[in-house]
Amino acid sequence: MPDFPIVDSHVHLYDPGALDFPWMANVPKLNRPYLPDDFRKLTAGVDVEALVFVEVDAAPDQHLREAEWVAKVARSEPDLIRGMVAAIPLEKGEAARADLAAYAEVGIARGVRRLIERHLDEPGWALQDDFVAGVQMLPEFGFSFDICVLHPQLADAIELVRRCPKVSFVIDHIAKPGIRDGLVEPWKSEMREIASFPNVACKVSGVVTEAHHDRWTEAEVIPYIEHTIDCFGFDRVMFGGDWPVSELASTYKRWVDVVDTVVAGASEAERRKLYRDNAIAFYRL
Repeated sequence: MPDFPIVDSHVHLYDPGALDFPWMANVPKLNRPYLPDDFRKLTAGVDVEALVFVEVDAAPDQHLREAEWVAKVARSEPDLIRGMVAAIPLEKGEAARADLAAYAEVGIARGVRRLIERHLDEPGWALQDDFVAGVQMLPEFGFSFDICVLHPQLADAIELVRRCPKVSFVIDHIAKPGIRDGLVEPWKSEMREIASFPNVACKVSGVVTEAHHDRWTEAEVIPYIEHTIDCFGFDRVMFGGDWPVSELASTYKRWVDVVDTVVAGASEAERRKLYRDNAIAFYRL
């Protein structure tokens, strides 16, 4: 366990009674409220100082309502919830500007995520002119972009980054490699390539949920984490719990234990960068 407080770069908080999340109908374990008190209970044994909220794929047209709901929760938990990554329909191109402007009024607005992974059956979706234009607008508002892709979409993510050199990117969940199937390439090579862009960071998050939920082992997931840190270095990686989605495969403490096993030989400064400093700097917490 880290002997200093963690700043978690990737946490989901939500209440299905306040917003609609159609995808949860197929995931009963997640289809209930997960609020700050639940987070404290289920992270017991780990000292988490603060977190960044990341959007939860609410129903279409509820993205700004979700941001407003999170902002309201954050007002009662200002020490815990320090930043927000909201869903904005960037595929609208220039028409997304009004949504970005409205979102920018939220005090803890820091970044945007649009789930590219939902478009696995639409190769090139993230390279449409309007979507690229939407991403390119983000620096005007001081926003970063969270890249959430499945590993077959990494090539498109690389090209998106190439077309948006002024945008600060962070890859969620180490680009969701095919751990269940033991797949390594081309994920391994493409992670090395995307890490060559200096404006891209990566979250060490959501790894165990890409393995078999009920029987994954440390030996199975650790090589993927090691490769990610090797590609990006300790200056561009940040810890993410991906809670409560992570509960499908692991307790929060067990996930921290896995990451801590990987970085056991790192220096104190490197471990602090991974577990807190990089998230604080990237999301301006």
